[in-house]
Amino acid sequence: MGTKGSANRQRIVDAADHLFYSRGYNQTSFSDIADETGIPRGNFYYYFKTKEDILAAVVDARLADTQNMLFDIEKAATDPLQRLHALTEFPLQREQQVLKYGCPIGSLSTELTKEQDTEISPSRLTAVFDLLKGWIEVQLKQIGQGPRSADISMDFLAKMQGVIMLANIYQDVEFLRRGVKDTHDWLNYTLSN
Repeated sequence: MGTKGSANRQRIVDAADHLFYSRGYNQTSFSDIADETGIPRGNFYYYFKTKEDILAAVVDARLADTQNMLFDIEKAATDPLQRLHALTEFPLQREQQVLKYGCPIGSLSTELTKEQDTEISPSRLTAVFDLLKGWIEVQLKQIGQGPRSADISMDFLAKMQGVIMLANIYQDVEFLRRGVKDTHDWLNYTLSN
C-alpha cells in the first residue's frame, strides 16, 4: 500500500473511531464513514472488506493510543504513585468528551458485548483493559503491594469506569472532578492499609 493508500486507510480508521465514539458502532454505517472522510464508499473495500474489519482497526488504534498515553505518563512521572494519580486524572484532560460520550473504550466494549453476531473476539475487546490492568499492577508492585496488586488494579479500573459512566449519564462535570479526587483518596487510603 502506497503513501496515499496508507493515508486513506488511516483517514477511514480515524473517522470510524470518531463516529463509533460519538454515535456508537451500531449507529454508524459505511455511508457515514464515507461522508466523514470524503472517500467514496466503494473504495473502502480496498482497505476493509467489512465494517467489522474497520472495527478491528479502531480497537487496534485505541490500544495503541492507550499504550502511548501510558508511555507519556511514565516519561512525565518517575514515581509509581504519581503515575497512578496521573492516570486517575486523565479523564479531566478530556472533560467535554467524557461528559458527552463517556469512555471511548468502555462505551464501545459495553455496546459490543451485547452483540451476538459480531466476529470481534471478547479478548480483542478486553485488550485495552488488560493493558491498563497490567500497567496498574506493575505500578502497584513497585510500590510494594505484591499479591494485592491484581485486586487493587481491578478495583481502580472499576472506580474510574464508574466515575466516567455516571458523569456521562448525568452530564455532571463536578461529579467527574469529585470522582477523580475520591479515587485519589481511595488509592492513598488503600495503599496505606
